[in-house]
Amino acid sequence: MQPTLLILAAGMASRYGSMKQIQGFGPSGETIMDYSIYDAIRAGFKKVVFIIREDFAQDFKNIFEPKLKGKVATDYVYQDLRSFTGSYPVPADRTKPWGTAHAILCAKDAIREPFAVINADDFYGRDAFEKAYRFLVGEVNPDLHSIIGYQLAKTLSDNGTVSRGVCQVDKAGNLVAINERTKIYQDGDKKITYEEGDKKFEVPFDSPVSMNFWCFDPSIFPYTEKIFGEFLAEQGTNPKAEFFIPIIGDKFIKEGKGAIKVIPTDAQWFGVTYKEDAPGVQASLNALIGQGAYPNKLW
Repeated sequence: MQPTLLILAAGMASRYGSMKQIQGFGPSGETIMDYSIYDAIRAGFKKVVFIIREDFAQDFKNIFEPKLKGKVATDYVYQDLRSFTGSYPVPADRTKPWGTAHAILCAKDAIREPFAVINADDFYGRDAFEKAYRFLVGEVNPDLHSIIGYQLAKTLSDNGTVSRGVCQVDKAGNLVAINERTKIYQDGDKKITYEEGDKKFEVPFDSPVSMNFWCFDPSIFPYTEKIFGEFLAEQGTNPKAEFFIPIIGDKFIKEGKGAIKVIPTDAQWFGVTYKEDAPGVQASLNALIGQGAYPNKLW
């Protein structure tokens, strides 16, 4: 069974104003997402499922369908506040989506096969997709999922601090915990620092971090639905509470359901954390195109 790529794009409208304004970074107006899809197709993925908001579905399809027709199967899933809430009443003051793990849950009826999950607006690199594909066709099972682990030094911004999920890994290469570290920055040539309260801590350059690139067996759907029910019971009345993918990973490990393998990649991650990052993203893509890693026009 060929794996599917699930792209989390439901938050994009609020960030970009409208789908028509999605920023083109490639020489032919390609978005960062185009490069991920291109890398996924050449790694072997045969289907892409987009999680989007229903109110900009038509705009989204108008942009992506002409490019992808005949190259990969596509499907669309809408993240809605009422999805999978059962009899639980959605609080009247809740406007935010429930979070990335809820977004995955919304794809339950669209995916029956092993799948990878990525953010729409992060550049992950070819190596990551090839390793994810190999894991999904050769290793994944209900007791074993994975996360692609990036080297911390390759995920920083020159324009400010970042927050990263730093992975704690055991000797077997499996995830023990993801610790969210905020205010991470490079402190001179030799040091990466994060701040917590008024204290500073050093983190090794090659610490594996999560950039939200996960690989799952489809058995994760019923498990996520169960954990979402528990989340609603505990935090559903908090209008800002979010149900993130690491919550699922953490529970899966701690409840002894199985293991999450951390697959290291030396790929360079980049994204637009700050609007000042945009020229750097463009320059990075141009450099890769210059090296022959991507064609001048993807589609």
